Amino acid sequence: MLRILLIILTIALVGSLSDENDDEAIIETIEDKPYQSIYFDDNKDYSGSTGQKNPRLLSYPQSSIIDMMLQSVANNYVPPNNGDIFDFLRDSYPLPGGLQTPYSEYDYIIVGAGSAGSVLASRLTENKNITVLLLEAGKPEMLLTDIPLAAPIFQSTDYSWQYYMEPQPGVCTGMINGRCFWPRGKAVGGTSVINYMIYTRGKRDEWDRIAAKGNYGWSYEDVLKYYMKSEKAQLDGYENSPYRNRDGELPVEFVPKKTKLVKAFLDAGRILGHPTIDYNLPNELGFGLVQVTMSRGHRQSSAKVFLHKKKKRRNLHILPETVATKVLVDQSSLTAYGVEYVRNKLQHTVRARREVILSAGPIASPQLLMLSGIGPQEHLRTVGIPVLKDLPVGQTLYDHICFPGLIYELNSTGVSFSERRHLNIQSMLEWLRDGDNEISTPGGVEGIGYIKTPLSDEPGAIPDIELISIGGSILSDGGEGNSKAVRRGMRLNNAVFDEAFGKLDRLEKDTWSAFPMLLHPISHGRVLLKNNNPLSHPLMYGNYLSHPKDVATFIASIRHIQSLVATPPFQKFGPKLHRAMYSGCQTLLFDSDAYWECALRTLTVTLHHQIATCRMGPVDDPLAVVDPELRVHGIKNLRVVDSGVIPQTVSAHTNAPAMMIGEKAADMIKATWTKSL
Repeated sequence: MLRILLIILTIALVGSLSDENDDEAIIETIEDKPYQSIYFDDNKDYSGSTGQKNPRLLSYPQSSIIDMMLQSVANNYVPPNNGDIFDFLRDSYPLPGGLQTPYSEYDYIIVGAGSAGSVLASRLTENKNITVLLLEAGKPEMLLTDIPLAAPIFQSTDYSWQYYMEPQPGVCTGMINGRCFWPRGKAVGGTSVINYMIYTRGKRDEWDRIAAKGNYGWSYEDVLKYYMKSEKAQLDGYENSPYRNRDGELPVEFVPKKTKLVKAFLDAGRILGHPTIDYNLPNELGFGLVQVTMSRGHRQSSAKVFLHKKKKRRNLHILPETVATKVLVDQSSLTAYGVEYVRNKLQHTVRARREVILSAGPIASPQLLMLSGIGPQEHLRTVGIPVLKDLPVGQTLYDHICFPGLIYELNSTGVSFSERRHLNIQSMLEWLRDGDNEISTPGGVEGIGYIKTPLSDEPGAIPDIELISIGGSILSDGGEGNSKAVRRGMRLNNAVFDEAFGKLDRLEKDTWSAFPMLLHPISHGRVLLKNNNPLSHPLMYGNYLSHPKDVATFIASIRHIQSLVATPPFQKFGPKLHRAMYSGCQTLLFDSDAYWECALRTLTVTLHHQIATCRMGPVDDPLAVVDPELRVHGIKNLRVVDSGVIPQTVSAHTNAPAMMIGEKAADMIKATWTKSL
């Protein structure tokens, strides 16, 4: 049994990505034919939207590390060429009570078992007298998704919607086919199954200004109690703060294994006036060890925390691998009364006695609204969808982007994270037993710092940049025979990457980097339908860096990182800024502002924090899709409950806010129906 487990762990960790030479062939065209038939072709795999098998799931590239690991556990092992070899490792969600088929009617239908939907389903079914159907397009998570180090790998499997932003000149030029990759979770647990588990909440002033724009009930004090309701913090004393909770369900902890580089980051921060603090405090800016949704080195997704122990509830029915295709709305009364969905290649209809709730995320929720006739009327008519309600669905989209290319070569050895040193059988066994080694690192992230650059015009304690300190760099997964999972997860073009970093990559030197993340971009994009086929991915426009201040703020953050590295805590490691050469940047003076803008436009990486596509706002807000109680304007018994409702940027990775939204929505829904009954 041990040998089998080790084989599976090995294959999943370093073999589920395609060979690096095949990366550019992975991006496939989406089917454009209209959606007509309720029966689906047995010869096609609709887990994505391409109608083709995902080659990443069937490819097992060989390398010296893989060869060594496989040979040590099974001399003649040959991985299978097809089939779901991981199925026995997955969680399962059978219908409770021996039911073979779901009901035809429920009190609530929730579309999407992600960060918000899992919480919402759990809280609503605390009342045994109501029934909830939870629909999820993806599969349940499994043992391998618990591995923090594997996050970028699972972003390249069928646990993720393989979304790509539409081409935009002047950004993502160093990515495969010049397109930004936008993976979103496709799993019971949603994006919390494939993300980096970073727990951040946003600042008091940010939530207060959201409330001040007519969003009653969304001030910092309002949302704080829902953050705290979920939280089970173990943070070396921070949990004793009046802003934290030790008695919730969601583990929030520090990463158990850290390098010396994070101490340098914190020490350097203090020298430059950034205190070491609990960065989730509402009014203070500073640096701190990264806080993650993890327990003993294992990922804690929203499904693991909020659904797994509740799945035997008789009133909670969970249907994985089920794709919602339309919200059913009565045209005369504009009342949502059910959902159309596809399961096992057949179309079904289910009715809701009370409400339909979309928790499919900031891309799929607006897509489903528009497919159902709720959205911008001119756009819906263009793609042949009858208009039920003209609303600005998908017309606002904000995202957090970062720059991973500021890399320092160190003259010290053994101080940074290295896959070559740490990914081996012994480490895997130690992680399984104790959860406290390098495999517990969430992509090498060790520290977070919030700063205000000189360009900031944000009021109060609102930062404009988050610095993400890495115990290495995007080179830490590389070198001969290693997985290169992080760079592949970002979809970096091999030729561009090799030109910029190849020499340093082959030397396998110790490195350090900090990713600056732009917290409050002025630039914003939108989401549209490609056609009326619910299996087609929508058209996603990021519109990154279209405002000059966004570029200038990034450059200011790079200068601040350089100031950190110039302090004694970093200088003892002998850091040397790597001179990366990018196509199109060769004529620019290295380390000039123009050079860094060119570099930024080459490596433009999303942090997967898309928001505002189903923007929350009062009825007189021309950009609002839902009201402050998350009810879709003009449509009865229909809500959106996910991060897409956040109307403007906050200083937070969106996993924790999404779970908070699920908690808050549950109370609002309960209050609505208590009053009406």
